[in-house]
Amino acid sequence: PVLLARVGKDRLYAEAVESHIGGWFRAAARDANVRPVETPQYGYELPSSPSNPFEFTATVAVQARPQVADWTALEVPAAEPEVPIELIDAELEVLRSTVAELAPVEGRSAREGDVLVVDLVSSDGDAQRDYVVELGAGRLLPEIEQALVGIDPGAEKDVELEQPDGAQGRVTVHVKELHEKVLPPVDDELAKAATEFSTLDELREEIESRLRGQLEAELDAQFRAAVVDALVDATELDVAEGLVQARAVDLWNALVRSLERRGISAEAYLQLSNRSPEEIQADIENEARRSLAREIVLEAAANKLGVEVADAEVEELIHEQAEDSEEAEELTAQVRDAGRYEALRADLRLRKTLDRIASEVKRIPVE
Repeated sequence: PVLLARVGKDRLYAEAVESHIGGWFRAAARDANVRPVETPQYGYELPSSPSNPFEFTATVAVQARPQVADWTALEVPAAEPEVPIELIDAELEVLRSTVAELAPVEGRSAREGDVLVVDLVSSDGDAQRDYVVELGAGRLLPEIEQALVGIDPGAEKDVELEQPDGAQGRVTVHVKELHEKVLPPVDDELAKAATEFSTLDELREEIESRLRGQLEAELDAQFRAAVVDALVDATELDVAEGLVQARAVDLWNALVRSLERRGISAEAYLQLSNRSPEEIQADIENEARRSLAREIVLEAAANKLGVEVADAEVEELIHEQAEDSEEAEELTAQVRDAGRYEALRADLRLRKTLDRIASEVKRIPVE
């Protein structure tokens, strides 16, 4: 009442509306499946009381919806999964390594693949005793691993290291034991010892089947991406520059957050990439433009096909991420509260549309 008396109802209502109208508009635009490319012009009349309904108009330029090309006429290369025998042999080598016995080494120095027992003592007094490491596994700093290659059992070596702050440090490495792996032969006994299979042939079949499944999934993802790109290339589309710049900002912010989680600053990333800021900006804008084009074309195709996604499909997707039904209900509520429910529906709609398109294009051999 004091504010109403001193400031006035119209001013209070106007400030309330102006502070929320942007969010209301974005929600309405999302529900209407339009992509604004500039700040809208709003029109409204303030309600006479809080109990009266409020409505407003928003006039804004939007991304034009393209006429999607006939995807049934598109030819898209699709690779067939072929599992090279070398991949199967490599898997068997990994398996041999896991069941290998360790034998003491005499008469030679350490080499990659050997297993060492070492003491590591830093210059500030910190120590790790009886540390077991396999050379070449990447569990030690590269400088230390390099120092251990060619070292003899019982030897000691000082390794200079650069600290994160730029200062120099030192680690003293003492090799207490040196062992080499004695690999078992690749035969039925290996299959019995390392797996549930009785013969080597059964083991090789299982490895090939598993690798083929992984390869099929990877090739299918590549094919689907190629289908979308082919449809984009065949469709006349000019993505609004305002959308591109907004998406580029989102991509850059996501990249910065990813780098920060790994302890890398944006400045360090620029130095490590050996590219100028202008080159990185151009790459991000190209990625933004391409990702938007894919979404816009798939949305237009979904409209053309009349693709719909029921609540049950959205909730099924959410439930797949949960371990039990109780957690699924809680997760569904969280998704709704966070405003992500409709975004998931939109993602599923595009996925279903791509399923249909990918099944109707002409698959051709990569050759």
